[in-house]
Amino acid sequence: MGTWIVGGILVVIVALIVCSMIKDKKAGKSFQCGGDCGHCKGHCN
Repeated sequence: MGTWIVGGILVVIVALIVCSMIKDKKAGKSFQCGGDCGHCKGHCN
């Protein structure tokens, strides 16, 4: 039973991270560069 609980918690955490990444991408933030085009030398799109 403990394995299922820990597995469920991990699935929820991973889902929240993925949702956050998708939300940031839709908002125009890049995972690689962080939205600071001076940092990535203008390769942001």
